[in-house]
Amino acid sequence: MRVLIVEDNVLLTEGLKLLLSTAGHEVVDTVTDGAAFVEAAARHRPDVSIVDVRLPPSFTDEGVRAALRARRETPGLPVLVLSQYVEQTYAGELLSSGEGGVGYLLKDRVARVAEFLDALERVAGGGTAMDPEVVAQLLTRRHDPLAALTAREREVLELMAQGFANGEIARRLVVTDRAVHKHIGNIFAKLDLPPDEAGHRRVLAVLAFLG
Repeated sequence: MRVLIVEDNVLLTEGLKLLLSTAGHEVVDTVTDGAAFVEAAARHRPDVSIVDVRLPPSFTDEGVRAALRARRETPGLPVLVLSQYVEQTYAGELLSSGEGGVGYLLKDRVARVAEFLDALERVAGGGTAMDPEVVAQLLTRRHDPLAALTAREREVLELMAQGFANGEIARRLVVTDRAVHKHIGNIFAKLDLPPDEAGHRRVLAVLAFLG
C-alpha cells in the first residue's frame, strides 16, 4: 500500500514509517498540518492516509476537519484517523457521508501491530475500522433507532461498525454464518433500510449505530 502520514509528533511519525516499511508498505509522504494534508492527498492519491485528530495550530480538531475536506476534494480517499482520546462527535462526523474507507482508532492501538495493520488494510479496501473503545463509548449514547434491536443484534452491529465481515463476526460470537446473516437481516429490517439500497445498507446500519 501507498500510505500518507499526517502527524506532527516526530517520534510517532518515524515509528509509523518503520512499522509500515517493515510490513512492506510505502510511505509516499509525511506532513504535519491540515492544509499540507489536503494538498498531499490530491498530489499523491495514496491508498490510505493516517491522520492525527489534533494538528497545529490549535491542536483541537484540525486533523479530522482536514480529513473531511480531503475526502471532498479527492473522492474515495481512504482515511484512518488516530486520536489520543475518544472524540465521539468526530467519529460520527467522519462517517456522515455514508461512504466507506474510513477508520477511527486510539493511538494505543498502533502498539498492537497486527490489529493496526489489519485495520489499515480494511480502510484502504473501502471498509471501516472503529476502535472497540470508541464503539463502547458510542453505545452509551442515546440511539433511538437502535432501541428495537436485541442484545445479540447489537453485538453483531458493534462488530460491523468495527469493520468485520460476516465470517469473522460468526467466529467471534461463536455462531454460524447463517445466524449472522439472519441477525443482519433483522438489523436492516428494524432500522427500516430499504431493499433497493442493498449495496449500501451495511454502511447505513453502521451510521445509525454511530448516531
